Amino acid sequence: MKLHTGLLLIAALGVSGAWTRPAEAVGTRYFVLDSGKDFEGGELAGVAVDSTGKLRAGLNLGATPVEGAASVWGALRRPDGSVLLATGNEGKLVRVQGGRASVLAETKALALTSLVEGWGGRVFVGSLPEGKIYELKGDRLEEWVTLEGSDHVWALAYDAQQQALFAATGPQGKLWRITQNGQAQVYFDAAQEHLMSVAAAGGKVYAGASDAAILYSITGPGRATVLYDFGRTEVRGIAVDREGAVYAIANQLEGGGRGGKLPSPTDPPRPGSGSALKGKGTLYRFSPDGAPEQLLDDTKEHFVSLTLGPDGQPYVGTGSEGRVLTVDADQNSLLLADTEERQVAALAIQGTSGFVVGSDPVVFRAVRGVGGADAVWTSKVLDAGHRARFGRMTWDASGTLELSTRSGNTAEPDETWSDWSKPMVGPGPIASPPGRFFQVRARWNRDQNAELRSLQVPFVTDNLRALVSEVKATSGADVQGSSGAKKSGGPVEGKPDSKIKLSWKVQNPDEDELRFRLQYRLVGSNEWFDILEPHEVHTSESYSWDTSDLPEGRYRVRVLASDELSNPPDRVKRHQRESQVILVDNTPPTVEQLRVDGRRIRGVALDGVGPIQRIELGLAGTGQWIPFFPTDGVFDEQREEFDLDASVLSPSGPALVTLRVYDSANNVLLRHVKLP
Repeated sequence: MKLHTGLLLIAALGVSGAWTRPAEAVGTRYFVLDSGKDFEGGELAGVAVDSTGKLRAGLNLGATPVEGAASVWGALRRPDGSVLLATGNEGKLVRVQGGRASVLAETKALALTSLVEGWGGRVFVGSLPEGKIYELKGDRLEEWVTLEGSDHVWALAYDAQQQALFAATGPQGKLWRITQNGQAQVYFDAAQEHLMSVAAAGGKVYAGASDAAILYSITGPGRATVLYDFGRTEVRGIAVDREGAVYAIANQLEGGGRGGKLPSPTDPPRPGSGSALKGKGTLYRFSPDGAPEQLLDDTKEHFVSLTLGPDGQPYVGTGSEGRVLTVDADQNSLLLADTEERQVAALAIQGTSGFVVGSDPVVFRAVRGVGGADAVWTSKVLDAGHRARFGRMTWDASGTLELSTRSGNTAEPDETWSDWSKPMVGPGPIASPPGRFFQVRARWNRDQNAELRSLQVPFVTDNLRALVSEVKATSGADVQGSSGAKKSGGPVEGKPDSKIKLSWKVQNPDEDELRFRLQYRLVGSNEWFDILEPHEVHTSESYSWDTSDLPEGRYRVRVLASDELSNPPDRVKRHQRESQVILVDNTPPTVEQLRVDGRRIRGVALDGVGPIQRIELGLAGTGQWIPFFPTDGVFDEQREEFDLDASVLSPSGPALVTLRVYDSANNVLLRHVKLP
């Protein structure tokens, strides 16, 4: 299954995006699929999706494997209904008829690159790497023309008005004009190494180049003008409608254009190979007077093939995910088919008939019509995040569709998933059992004109408990509960602050909106007190706690998390966690027994909560401070004796000294001492 982004998950209490609708119940969420990208994210089998976000019946494709071919370069429908395929990497011409593929003719070429019908229905085949053009005669390919110096014949086109065949070649960037009798002359010599594509109609010739994506208009031998410079790597395909409008696909390829690396028998070419080439594609239309208009722009994959329907509508085959795209005159794009192959190397669409040729691997797919019993859209796997119960599915559609659902608990559906439910033809309860993952399937077997525009699936996940994993307290003085030791007696940083910032981390697996309650208690007490008012609903994961009116001491804070805002009472879950010890100290320390003995200053520093953090001396008015340790050499108590030698500040004579004492909350005391 090809998965793309585009799924909108709508929470019960808020909807992002253009589509809004109130939730039906607390905790209910929705899978909403209502755009082309949403529907493209699933698997399309005979179903198309347009840019307006509608699903409709698409091409019903058959499947005829083509054995013995590694790649397809071109295809041509014959009057008898058969289709010829130019293949690599053994230069075989394959015919598909009656649901069977068989080798019609073989060559010594590495690859047959293009097919065209010329004079009187004669069939010509381009090849590489020897620059040969073959003519099909019966069941044989005979060498018709060899283009000297042009090893790669990338594309062929026939113009009935000029009665001439044109060949786009490399590696010298030449466009050859070949007459009915096989006379070849260089019609245009481009500055680029390769001309990758060519189209001719009504006497006008157009050629596309690589490795610079230039589209040329050639009006005569050596007379060319640049119709458009795409600013990309290559012009891959060109087509001209009956009114003279020109369509061209161009790519920006990673690693250079298809012609940028010359093929060899040990490194065979593969047009648009997803394993070798990746890029971005664009489709332009040029009006008969040359005005450009961009019709498609794909930033995820490049374009490999181009054709026009009988009404002139363009169809494009992509080169990474094997899709067929089209766009109408009103710029409404349509994903017409999504094949299992990596590339769509060739296609022809004629209403409800035609063919699509996939490459990597090579499969011929005949267009059998539109819709039918096999027209099925299967959504991408929708992830509820946790096991969920599903409610009533609704959808917006015209006509009658059959919708089924299934669920499971693995990201990829397997035998553990439930069976598809019985088809629903109208909105109703989902029968699939609870599960984390969910899929929807729609069938067009009743009405091929039905359209599906949007789909909504309500669900409620199991309520998982939110866990408070950590509680921290930070003040201007210190950070409690942090790892690492605080340096005792080190320089004091920060100012004392009675406000403590509380913060906590929460693991919230189902992303419920949470309510937090905060409480505190003194260490040694089991009685908890509320920090918040009873009616206060706090939902952020932080709080500034004002402790200015609290008794000094050591406290713990408790954070209680509840998901009551997102769940009914019987589903509410709670969790709580305590902080480490938080110091509440809003008053400075004191000094007792202060005395002077010569040049020594002695005393006792005291704090109500403690411990004492730092003791300093300085000459008053100088702003210079010298730290001292307490008598026991460690700041670790509320009471610290000190015996300070002031001679380091003033060896002799009278002096005014300032004693500065800090507690662990950065509260500070200043005392002045006069030395004799």
